[in-house]
Amino acid sequence: MHEWFSGLGGVVRAEWPGAARIVVSVAVAWQAALWLGADQPPVYAAVVPLVALRGDPGTALGASVQRALGVVAGVLIGIGVVNVLRLSTAALALVVALGLGVGMLLRAGGGLNIQVAASSLLVFANDSPDAYAFHRVWETVVGGVVTVVLAPLLWPPDPHRVLVGVGEDCRLRVTRALTGTAAALGAGPDAARDNLLLVQDHVAAVHAGAARAREAERAMRFNPLRRRYREAVGVRARGVAVVDGLTAHLVTLAREVAAFTGREDLAEDVRRAAQRLPGLASLTARAVEDVLAGTDPRPSVAAAREELAGWTRADSRPAAVALRRPFQRVFEDLDLAPGRGV
Repeated sequence: MHEWFSGLGGVVRAEWPGAARIVVSVAVAWQAALWLGADQPPVYAAVVPLVALRGDPGTALGASVQRALGVVAGVLIGIGVVNVLRLSTAALALVVALGLGVGMLLRAGGGLNIQVAASSLLVFANDSPDAYAFHRVWETVVGGVVTVVLAPLLWPPDPHRVLVGVGEDCRLRVTRALTGTAAALGAGPDAARDNLLLVQDHVAAVHAGAARAREAERAMRFNPLRRRYREAVGVRARGVAVVDGLTAHLVTLAREVAAFTGREDLAEDVRRAAQRLPGLASLTARAVEDVLAGTDPRPSVAAAREELAGWTRADSRPAAVALRRPFQRVFEDLDLAPGRGV
């Protein structure tokens, strides 16, 4: 029971700023519509912040613009079709087709804007389409304006803190993937296969972290309260993106280890490689750490390349060549990474 309450407390602490942001924005949008002369409950104004504020206020601008444009375009399509054609299945299909077609153009930074088709359909459900259109359009615009103004100011998240956490998680995951793979070489087929699955899990987590990093970087554009961190956020976001691009090579390395471990004909090759792989993995992890910290990774990359060159001189067997190749790809990607010297 204690664990349940502890988990619930963690959820509340994480979600309450977003919930409070929505409550305040909905109330302000509702009241603003009343002040501007709404003669019926201004539900449409309140719906915009409820839909647009999805936890990250940095997405509010795009979501609000997308919703407002979709509503206006959809209402116009619905009114036009209703005035030309009588209500029928054919008219319904035409409205949806036109709405989706216009939604492909009114993307506002997102994907297909289905709000256009949805608003068109709602016209069909109203006894007075013209009155519906008027209230729907202006109240939605009011809600969009309120959302855009308040979203960056009400309990804004700290993108810098988010990126520090994402970077640390990525560092741990990449380090564990490298060192775990090095330890799995020669440890037995079962251990090597388990390691491959674990590395794939680490890579999936890094991909998710990269997505969070991109969201945090976008949020900084609409976060006037934390502008002093803009440069640091950009550096860390680029570092996470670079490391995310390296993860495919970690999976390749884990697959090679799983393929070679347990083969009797490669026992000597695996034994020799197992003496070299841990040191190279550790040096590579250090270079990744530098990238994520925003420091110059070139000294660490140079040390790792030196270790790789020594292994190349000492062992030219096919298994060793295959195990070295993912590291070569990692270093090549680091050389091409933008701002690697920052």
